[in-house]
Amino acid sequence: MELLTLEHFAGCVNETFAAEFDGMQMEFVLVEARPLQQTHANTARAPFSLLFRNAAAIVFPQQIYPMRHARVGEVGIFLVPIAQERAGFLYQAVFN
Repeated sequence: MELLTLEHFAGCVNETFAAEFDGMQMEFVLVEARPLQQTHANTARAPFSLLFRNAAAIVFPQQIYPMRHARVGEVGIFLVPIAQERAGFLYQAVFN
């Protein structure tokens, strides 16, 4: 499997990723893809963060979600709920 980088996601901001939780189909919209400060010189990839929004009325637990996107393909992403907004809940994934 290819190591995921910020470049895989940068062109997908404002696009929908399909996911599944307990047999329920969900949609997460990628609202931000940004680089993070690199603290170690010899890393396999530059660290980055993804921010997703889900419009469900409930918050989903932090865990790895199998997510599908037309260009990225199917990948497991560990999402952590970080905030609630009027439009739904925000979830962050950090790759370092």
